[in-house]
Amino acid sequence: MKKILIVVAQYAASLAAVSLITAFYFLAHRFNVTTVAFTYLLAILGVSAMWGLGVSIFMSLAAALAYNYFFLPPIGTFTIADPQNWVALFTFLTTSVLASDLATRARNQAAETNRRRREVERLYRFSQRLLSAGNPIELLNAIPRQMVEIFEVGAAALFLSDKQKMYRSGINMPQLDSEFLKAIVAREEIEIDEERSLCFAPLRIGTRILGSLGTSGAALSRQSLEALGSLIAVAIERAHAIEMVGKTEAAREGERLKSALLDAIAHDFRTPLTSMKASVTSLLSTATLDQDQRVELLSVINEECDRLNRLVGEAAEMARLEAGDVKLHLEALRVMDLISGALEVCKGVLGTRPIRIEMKNHDLQVSADPARAREVLVHLIENANLYSSADSPITISAEEAGDFVTVAVADHGPGIEDAELGLIFDKFYRGANQRYRVQGTGMGLPIARAIVEAHGGTISAISQLGHGSVFSFSLPIQKGATAHS
Repeated sequence: MKKILIVVAQYAASLAAVSLITAFYFLAHRFNVTTVAFTYLLAILGVSAMWGLGVSIFMSLAAALAYNYFFLPPIGTFTIADPQNWVALFTFLTTSVLASDLATRARNQAAETNRRRREVERLYRFSQRLLSAGNPIELLNAIPRQMVEIFEVGAAALFLSDKQKMYRSGINMPQLDSEFLKAIVAREEIEIDEERSLCFAPLRIGTRILGSLGTSGAALSRQSLEALGSLIAVAIERAHAIEMVGKTEAAREGERLKSALLDAIAHDFRTPLTSMKASVTSLLSTATLDQDQRVELLSVINEECDRLNRLVGEAAEMARLEAGDVKLHLEALRVMDLISGALEVCKGVLGTRPIRIEMKNHDLQVSADPARAREVLVHLIENANLYSSADSPITISAEEAGDFVTVAVADHGPGIEDAELGLIFDKFYRGANQRYRVQGTGMGLPIARAIVEAHGGTISAISQLGHGSVFSFSLPIQKGATAHS
């Protein structure tokens, strides 16, 4: 009803324009008939550009009748006495109709160009949204929602053939059910139902049909539907490809970790097991052993059992730390007490190695779990001891840095290559040039990192080949607290 009223208003306005022009020139008596004709023609062109061919033709007929009645002699009648006036009237009417047609075509072409420009802009925005989707599930749920938002349709539905699943957004329309969309997959053709404002298109990539899409509300052009089908199909394939790459990378990383673990087991477990086997074989042999020899062999078995137990314990501790299964008991801890405690634990392995302690403020305190913080420092001290010569010193320093205290352990070992600095805190990783020379599983530094990060601190390493390495970690500073001793 509203549309009909608008059309009636347009026809009435065009008739009113003819009446105003006629009244102006008829009452003025100062203008010739050519001027009147051109004025009518300009008005008709304006109406044609605004409202289309139908209204402009109606206005042309009305203007021709008014031109004949009021301006062509004999005035006041529809009779034309001079044959030249017939030619003028016919020329006026033909010109106005042709000009209206040309203006309408130009208007329609401009509207079509604008519509296509808007569609291209929408397709570009839609493609950008598709590229931002992180995984296939997120993408499939986002596609109908983005279609409703960007293309301003009432509802959108997506059907995937391999999953036999629907994804919807907007108003729930029964015309967009799975049966309709399955039929589009079977026919592999675009369908546009203008009466019900429904559009359907297959999701085509090459010769394969992945599914179909449907929209209701604003009608989309065939070109837009074809582009949408291709864009969505490519986006789905891309998301699946990214997912597969992620799974492949995860599998590859898993295989790398398995290889590293097997390498650690093969090297570090074989040595104590070999020693234990040799000792047990000697004890079980018929050879006569004195008491000192028996005690020595049993001591070897005992030490190697402790070593195996320590290796298994480190792996279990790393698993608990990664799972967040370890609770920290935070206390105010003097850094000097932390260093003294760690050195007491390590005195058996350090032997006569010189140890230097550099601290400007011996009253520095941190908020930390004493046992866990000491464990971190023990790992770093043992690591420095393993990778440096027996007579070179180890330097332990501590200084305040903002809201943290940074503790560093420096050695004079062979150093670490730049390519390996980013790997030394990974589980089971050991230096390429040291893994068979120095005992260990490569678990000490990852355990230290997990403990430090659980405290909210950081751990890092700097190194120079041939000059040694410096491992440092930070713990939150504790101010105004009673020291733990």
